[in-house]
Amino acid sequence: MKLKRKIPVLYFTFLTIVLVSWLLYVRHIDLFTLYAKRWPAALTMIFGSFIAGSSPEGSAAISYPIFTLILNIPPAVARNFSFAIQSIGMTSATLLILGLRIKVEWNYIKFVTLGGIFGLVFGTYEIVPLVSPIMAKLFFVSLWLSFGIALWRENRHPSRKVFDEISNFKSSDKTRLIVFGFIGGIISALFGTGINIFTYCIMTIYYGVSEKVATPSSVIIMTIETILGFFLHALIVKDFQPAAFEMWIACVPLVAFFAPLGAYVISKLPRRRIAQFLYIILFVQFFGAMWVIKPGAAKLIMCAIVLTAGIFLFTYLARAGKSNAAAAAK
Repeated sequence: MKLKRKIPVLYFTFLTIVLVSWLLYVRHIDLFTLYAKRWPAALTMIFGSFIAGSSPEGSAAISYPIFTLILNIPPAVARNFSFAIQSIGMTSATLLILGLRIKVEWNYIKFVTLGGIFGLVFGTYEIVPLVSPIMAKLFFVSLWLSFGIALWRENRHPSRKVFDEISNFKSSDKTRLIVFGFIGGIISALFGTGINIFTYCIMTIYYGVSEKVATPSSVIIMTIETILGFFLHALIVKDFQPAAFEMWIACVPLVAFFAPLGAYVISKLPRRRIAQFLYIILFVQFFGAMWVIKPGAAKLIMCAIVLTAGIFLFTYLARAGKSNAAAAAK
């Protein structure tokens, strides 16, 4: 008996709508002038969108530092562009994940998203105006590097047990995921990404969920968050800048292909290869920020404190997760 081939109909439908709409719009503008002006953004997003689809990092983890630190694009423009472009790329990746029936953890997605919606709105109105973009970025890359180190230490043990879902899911797990989602939503309000990698930490370190399941799950979470963020800035806050719109138009056809390509590639890799790929991203992200920002002594001390505290935090979460799993198994 032949197995039915899984055809991602929703993805191809969405791709067709996006490309036809884009072609109809660009007929009325000077496309050559647009790309002559915005080619650095387009080139960045080829790599950024692939990483968005293939890892728990959104494309903003690539575009935000490059735009703000190398291309001198204002942080608010970079953030709004991130929401806009991820609404295309990550939606494409999500529809491919669903169409190919790639394994995801739905409790993780549901409750993190619930907290993330409130965190994004709260962060947009209450936190974003208070935070220095440079300090926020250094905190961001230092915390994620500490997670990468903790995950690497866990994966050094051949006996590490991983699961396809959260075992013995209880009310306390719902609360925990909602709280982490709320904090992740605040982080996304700052950068245009963050809830995915932040909650991915607790999934892999605390709950021991396989990277192969947690990664596509985090892509779906960031897709929902980014659509809400785009809607919030474009229609409610109404601070979506012309520069962000130009870069969005330049990048739409690229991310519609490369984000789902990343999701497809990662579905074919073994769990340890996915983890190794993530280590590389986090390492490059941290040292790239150090090279570009060239922080002074005070900022370096802050990075060292966050890195050290993060390693202790994630190591504690890993041990607590093992203890909970052992207690549940009795």
